Amino acid sequence: MSESLDIGSLIVAVLSGAVLRGTPLTYAALGECISEKSGILNLGVEGMMLIGAVCAYITQSVTDFTLIAIISGALAAALLSTIHAILVLYCNANQVVSGFAITILGTGLSGFIGRSYVGVKINGMEDIPIPLLKNIPFIGPILFEHDALVYLSLLMAIIVWLLLYRTRLGLNIRAVGEAPASAYAHGINVEKTRLIAVFMGGILAGVGGAHLSIAYTHIWAEQMTAGQGWIAIGLVIVARWHPLACVFVAWLFGFLLVLHPHMQAIGFMVSSYLMAMLPYFFAVLALVLGTFAYPSVGNGMPAALLRNFKPEGR
Repeated sequence: MSESLDIGSLIVAVLSGAVLRGTPLTYAALGECISEKSGILNLGVEGMMLIGAVCAYITQSVTDFTLIAIISGALAAALLSTIHAILVLYCNANQVVSGFAITILGTGLSGFIGRSYVGVKINGMEDIPIPLLKNIPFIGPILFEHDALVYLSLLMAIIVWLLLYRTRLGLNIRAVGEAPASAYAHGINVEKTRLIAVFMGGILAGVGGAHLSIAYTHIWAEQMTAGQGWIAIGLVIVARWHPLACVFVAWLFGFLLVLHPHMQAIGFMVSSYLMAMLPYFFAVLALVLGTFAYPSVGNGMPAALLRNFKPEGR
């Protein structure tokens, strides 16, 4: 009986950890989804998450005001994403090269400005269990005993879905991502619409980075994202560019990320290196499988993804 209870507690702990660990991935994937829906691939997610994480951490350390810390992280990442948008939209830069440059810039800059904050303690975000809901058997501890950004990530997925599929701006974003020339012919400012989409994507990536530093770990360390920005890009493909699906796919990868320490805790003898590699292996596998889904009908991939557009005469 006690053994079954221990197994049940372990399952709840792993699933709860998956939701928490998947939250930064959720924000980053939602932001990338918006950007890619406009036709702009942003490979700078890793750098944007890092700059968001360090700016939020520094602000939290100085002000001890969590909301301002989250906003500062979001705006710092949005600034990096805007640089990417300007290079691509107005300088006709290659999207892949520009994205890599943003990741390198964000990684180096975050390490530089955050070096004096390594080891500095902060009062980070605390869990806010939701009354009544937290008492629901099995579901309660998994979904309703987390910090505010975890709950907001679920709401944000719905907001992004409503934005893309129920608003004029969302229609414009999807239009310039599918057929920018046709959208331009119908009076849509392609460059402005794409700029807005990339900017919003940067904000969400910054929030994901902020959650990682001030809510999940309560520490700052150089390159603490450890490839999660790249995983988030892969998640968008696995989710078929659908914001609601991004949440569940992020939780799946969160599950893979937390599986390793929990299996070690119960004495499951598997190579720690193999278990640590597992999430990234599945990310690569998802990307490979996603390439075979590109030609399929209705897979959600924007038709003009990676295609720069310049109106005639410019």
